[in-house]
Amino acid sequence: MSTPTAPRHRLFVIRHGATEWSRSGQHTGHTDIPLLPEGEAQARATGALLADHRFALVLTSPLQRARRTCELVGLGEQAQIEPDLIEWDYGDYEGITSAEIHHTVPGWTVWTGEVPGGETIGQVAARADAVIERALAADGDTIVFAHGHILRLLTARWCELDPMEGRRFVLDPATLCVLGWEHDSRAILQWNSR
Repeated sequence: MSTPTAPRHRLFVIRHGATEWSRSGQHTGHTDIPLLPEGEAQARATGALLADHRFALVLTSPLQRARRTCELVGLGEQAQIEPDLIEWDYGDYEGITSAEIHHTVPGWTVWTGEVPGGETIGQVAARADAVIERALAADGDTIVFAHGHILRLLTARWCELDPMEGRRFVLDPATLCVLGWEHDSRAILQWNSR
C-alpha cells in the first residue's frame, strides 16, 4: 500500500503589464514607473483568465507597476507586499538598453555579465529561492506579481536550474504562467498565456 503524497500546490507567475520602459527595452529595476493604458488592459485581460480561481497566497513586488497589475487582475485586496519580488537592481545600467551597454561591454547580458553598482545574479537567486520556499509552504496555490528578470530567474530556480537559465524563459507583459509538478519534479505547466 502506498503512502498518499501531500498535495502539491502551483505557483502562478504574472509579470506586470506594459510600461514605457518595457516597450523601449530600458532596464527598469527599482525605478517606480506606472503602467501604460495598454498595460492596464493587458492586466484586466489576464484577470479574466483567473476569475474563478482562489489563491492561498497572493504576493506582489512593492513597485507600482506590479501592484497595479495585481489590482487590475482582481487580487489587490488579498495581496501582501513581498520585498523579495522587487526587480533586479541594475545599478549603473538602470534606464539603459542592452544595445547601449553593448557599446562599452560587447555581448553583455544580465545573465552572464557584471552589473556595476547593482545586484549579482546570486543575490537575485537568493531572493527568488525565498519566494519559492514561501509558496511551497502555502496551504494552496500561490500567485506572484513582479517583473521580467526576477520572474524568469524564479522560474529557473523553480525548475531547479542554474539561475542564468532564466535567460531561456522569455516572459511577455501580463501573461499567465503556471509552475507546478510533473510527478516528483517541479515543472512549467503553462507559459505566456493570454
